[in-house]
Amino acid sequence: MTNEQDLENPKYHFNVVKWFSISAVIYLIVGALVGVFIAAELAYPLLNSLGMPYTGFGRLRPLHTNAVIFAFGGSTLMATAFYIVQRTCHVPLWSNKLAWFTFWGWTAIIVAAVISFPMGWTQGKEYAELEWPVDIAIAVVWLSYFFNFVMTLANRKTSHIYVANWFFLGMMVMITLLHVVNSLAIPISWHKSYSIFSGVHDAMIQWWWGHNAVGFFLTAGFLGIMYYFVPKQANLPVYSYRLSVIHFWSLMFGYVWLGAHHLQYTALPNWAGSLGAAVSIAMIIPSWGGAVNGLMTLSGAWHKLRDDYVLRFLIVSLAFYAMSTFEGPIMSVKNVNALSHYTDWTIGHVHSGALGWVAMVSIGAIYHMVTRLWDREIYSVKLVNTHFWLHTIGIILYIAAMWVSGIMQGLMWRATDEYGNLVYTFIESVAAMHPYYTIRMIGGLFVLAGASVMIYNIIMTIRHGKTLAPAMKKA
Repeated sequence: MTNEQDLENPKYHFNVVKWFSISAVIYLIVGALVGVFIAAELAYPLLNSLGMPYTGFGRLRPLHTNAVIFAFGGSTLMATAFYIVQRTCHVPLWSNKLAWFTFWGWTAIIVAAVISFPMGWTQGKEYAELEWPVDIAIAVVWLSYFFNFVMTLANRKTSHIYVANWFFLGMMVMITLLHVVNSLAIPISWHKSYSIFSGVHDAMIQWWWGHNAVGFFLTAGFLGIMYYFVPKQANLPVYSYRLSVIHFWSLMFGYVWLGAHHLQYTALPNWAGSLGAAVSIAMIIPSWGGAVNGLMTLSGAWHKLRDDYVLRFLIVSLAFYAMSTFEGPIMSVKNVNALSHYTDWTIGHVHSGALGWVAMVSIGAIYHMVTRLWDREIYSVKLVNTHFWLHTIGIILYIAAMWVSGIMQGLMWRATDEYGNLVYTFIESVAAMHPYYTIRMIGGLFVLAGASVMIYNIIMTIRHGKTLAPAMKKA
């Protein structure tokens, strides 16, 4: 019997994990490609006239964000959750058929996004742009994923639930609540609806969702990935299991209060913004506790980073996690927010988390899973190293350009002369951004090149990789 048959029948259902994993890499390339194109549109505005209106920045930008967050990120979360829950509970998925329903349902939702955004069918809500029929589909598919995961946990053969599964579970509960409430709308046609909330209430609900999509979808779920794959790839126990449990509960109870810090100096009551900022600052402690827990797992074994490039992705992702979870709370403080909000500094912050934390921990996890799922050694370790450096250089170029650009924007917008008149016109600030937008585009090209190297390496691993050593199969 082949190893693939051993995995799929009778013990584990891993074929669906394979499909989610390959889909995630494809979506990473698509998302990066669209991202590079819209970055070029900002640097060279004439590109916006190509194929108008379908390829304009306004329509492709939500396609980019949804491709990287929900297509790439969502597929990675579903692949890893289904992989981890089986491995840690020592049982197959509760329903293989339901898992395939989740896969094809999620794929259909992504196709709907690819069609609807260039057509201009959108609710105009950040990270929640899809219209009401797709929102209903998202709820159904997400619940199928959630239910299958919970039932697998219920059928486990282990005495406890490993902490990675708790992070996935917390994410699934909160995203269900957040998505349903924020998507409540009155439809007026198949591709248009209006939120049931209005004014400042709509803004508050939107950013309760918006920041918690970051906090739970892009943080809690990926912390579940970290808590499984860092110890596995390092072949060491997690540094402190107790700290991981404290990290989980503090994250669950703290993160839900942060959304108001996106609405400083608006019609939102002052106390709500202050509360959001205060809790944001407090959340540095558990966030750094989780980052330290992951990093200290390598305590005494840092030499592994010399030649384990998959582990490099996982560990460097934690450095970006620590950085972005410090930067975000600082930006929520009102005095800093007055300078940073609505500038490219926010874009730099988002991408330090998205490209540095989320993408790198995902890439490390996918490399790890591919070897186990297909029973193959990585085709080229050198190409993994090449991917690591392409991705890292791309991130540094991107976020450094956006930090400088953003701070310059904020200062130019606030600069006044002795009479209180603005020193710079808005168009002068736009012109000053041009070199930084070009650097951002180049950074995106590096990330895209790295993703292209990754998919080539994975295809060659599946087709021509050497059979995995017995010791590695057990890991």
